[in-house]
Amino acid sequence: MLRLRIPFAAAALAFAPAASAQAALGPDAAACQANRPSVLVSVTGFKNRIGKLRVQLYGSNPAEFLATGKWLRRIDLPVTRSGAMNVCVAVPKAGTYAIAVRHDADANGKSGWNDGGGFSNNPRISLLDLKPSHREVAFAVGSGVKTVNVVLNYRRGLSVGPIGR
Repeated sequence: MLRLRIPFAAAALAFAPAASAQAALGPDAAACQANRPSVLVSVTGFKNRIGKLRVQLYGSNPAEFLATGKWLRRIDLPVTRSGAMNVCVAVPKAGTYAIAVRHDADANGKSGWNDGGGFSNNPRISLLDLKPSHREVAFAVGSGVKTVNVVLNYRRGLSVGPIGR
């Protein structure tokens, strides 16, 4: 009988959900934990582990995307020491949204040459075109948690892109 229990336990572990390396961060973490309409933004590709991370949620109106003060939700957090930063952002209801992320490396609240940034759907950006269209970054959120991966981009000479590429 003991022989049957060991393989069964191993099989059960193989199908168990993997524990995330880091729990959801931010003031909206409870929304992700309760599986309410929300976005779990997994931010990777940090050039360094200093400063602050800002995650902004925009709605379905393309005219309001990246417009000053038109975000629906903004979360600022200190950058963690390692790993992906998994930031939970509650949404008002199911619908279409977009995410913009900024790594404010010197935590001065202003965009600078050493800061990084990224968007939902990871569109290609350049020094001449730092702002993608709403269409490129929009995604749908249903009645639960939508995971969105964002890889940060940094200026490297005359180009902009993820570190290491």
